[in-house]
Amino acid sequence: MNLLTLDLSAIDWARAQFALTAIYHWLFVPLTLGLGLIMSIMETKYYRTGDAFWRKTTQFWQRLFGINFAMGIATGIILEFEFGTNWSNYSWFVGDIFGAPLAIEGIVAFFMESTFVAVMYFGWEKVSRSFHLASTWLTWLGATISAWWILVANSWMQYPVGCEFNPDTMRNEMTSFADVALSPFAIDKFCHTAISSWIVGAVFVVAVSGWYLLKRREAEREMALKSIRIAAIVGLIASVLAGATGHKSAQTVAAVQPMKLAAMEALYDGGTAQGLKIVEGIEVPYALSFMATNDFNGFVPGINDILKGYTRADGTVEPSAQEKMERGRAALASLAAYRKAKAEGADDTTVNCQLSIINSNMPYFGYGFIKDEAELVPPVAVNFWAFRVMVGFGGLFILFFAVILFFDWRKKRPTPNPSREGGELLPITGEVGRGAFPAWLLWLSIALVPCAYICSESGWLVAEFGRQPWTIQDMLPVGASVSDIGSSAVATTFWLFLALFTTMLAVEINIMLKQIKRGTE
Repeated sequence: MNLLTLDLSAIDWARAQFALTAIYHWLFVPLTLGLGLIMSIMETKYYRTGDAFWRKTTQFWQRLFGINFAMGIATGIILEFEFGTNWSNYSWFVGDIFGAPLAIEGIVAFFMESTFVAVMYFGWEKVSRSFHLASTWLTWLGATISAWWILVANSWMQYPVGCEFNPDTMRNEMTSFADVALSPFAIDKFCHTAISSWIVGAVFVVAVSGWYLLKRREAEREMALKSIRIAAIVGLIASVLAGATGHKSAQTVAAVQPMKLAAMEALYDGGTAQGLKIVEGIEVPYALSFMATNDFNGFVPGINDILKGYTRADGTVEPSAQEKMERGRAALASLAAYRKAKAEGADDTTVNCQLSIINSNMPYFGYGFIKDEAELVPPVAVNFWAFRVMVGFGGLFILFFAVILFFDWRKKRPTPNPSREGGELLPITGEVGRGAFPAWLLWLSIALVPCAYICSESGWLVAEFGRQPWTIQDMLPVGASVSDIGSSAVATTFWLFLALFTTMLAVEINIMLKQIKRGTE
C-alpha cells in the first residue's frame, strides 16, 4: 500500500467504524462478567441451603444475563471481522501473533460458554444440583477466560513482546507464547478490566432491586433486599480492588507508555515530585509521582520531555522523537535494500550488512512512518477528562456501596404505613432484618446505572486514545495499518452498523425492561 496515495478519510472512517463497534460491544461485556459472578454466588447459596427462594432468584437474574449475553456475542463477532476488512495491513503484519489469542478465545472460551450456558438454562430438572451449579460457574468462567484472551491481544498492541520481525516474510512472528500471554501489561489490564466489570453488574443488580422496592412489589421484595446485599458486597470489594489494580496498571503504563500517562495528566513539562491534577489548577501534591513510580519524589516525564528526549530513572537515555524518526526511516530503507539484495542474489556480506542495520533500528521501526513529531502526541483533552471521569466515578462507587451496606447493617424499626388497613407495619422503602434503604438511595442506585457504563467506557477511551497514533506501540501507526479501500465503502458500512447496533441496543433494553417488570414469575 502506498501511504502517499492513501485516502486519508478512509483511515478516519475505519477508526470511527471500529470505535463504534467496540463501544457498543463493551456495553454488553461488563454486565455479562459482573452479573455472571453475582448469579453464580446466588446459585451457590441455593446449592448450600436447598432453599427454593434462591433458585427462583438465580433464575430471574439468569434471564437478564442471557439477554445481554446474546447481544454481546453478536457485536463481538462483527468486531473481529473488521480486522480483516478494514485493517488488513495490520492483520498481515502481526496476524501470527494477534491471531493466536483470538483463536484460543474462539475455540476454548467461546465453546466453553456455549456448552455450559445451555445446561445452565435448560438443565434445572435434567442434571444434579451440583452439576448445574458447576455449569453456571463455568459459563461465567468461560466469559471471563474469553475476556482474558481478548485483553491479551489488546495488551500486546499496547506492549508488543515475545515477537521478532522477519524481513523475508515482512511479518512479525511469535517467539514466545508465554511472553505474549503473561506479559505484565496483560495481567494488569485483565485484572483491572474484569474487576471493574463486576462493579457494573453490582450497580445493575442494586438498581433493579431498588426499583422493586420503590414500586412496593411485594412479590419481589425479599429477592430485591437479599440481591442488594450480595451485589453491594461484590460491588464494594470490586471498587476497592479496581482502585488497587488501577494503581498497578498506571505504573505499567508509566514504564512502557509514558506518552499516554503524560496525556492523561496534561503534563507537558515533567519532573520529580509531580502532583496529580484533580482539575486544571488543583492537584494533590506528589500523588502523580507516587502513582507512576511508587516514590513520592519519582521522576515523571512530560510530553515535551518525551519529544525532546530524556533520561529514565534507571539511567537509560530515551532518544528524542526526531532521532527515533530518523532511525525508523533507516530501518525502512535498509529493509528495502535487504529485500532488493536478496532478490538480486547479492553476496552474504551485503545482505547481512543491511540485516544488521534493520535489527539495530527495529525498536523504532514504526517511527519511520511518522512525518511530524506532533503526530506522536495523543488527544490530550480526551485522555485528561476521560481519566478523571473514570477515577471520579470509581471513588463514588466505593462510597455508594459502603452506604448501601451501612443501611443494610443498621438496625431500624419498620415505619408504620397508615395506608394499609389495620396499621400494618411495612417499611416505605423496604426493610430486612437489620436495615432499611431510604428512597433517595434507591433512586440514586437507578441513576448510577448509566454512570457505571460511562465509567467503564471512559477507561477504554484512555486505553485506546492514549496510545495514538499507534495501532501497535512504536511498531505500526494507524496510517500504515488500514486496508487500501475507499472511504465511501467504509462510510456506508459505518452508518449501517450504527443503525444495526442502535436497533439491537433498543431491542435489548426493551426486552430487559419487560423481563424486569414481569419480575420473578
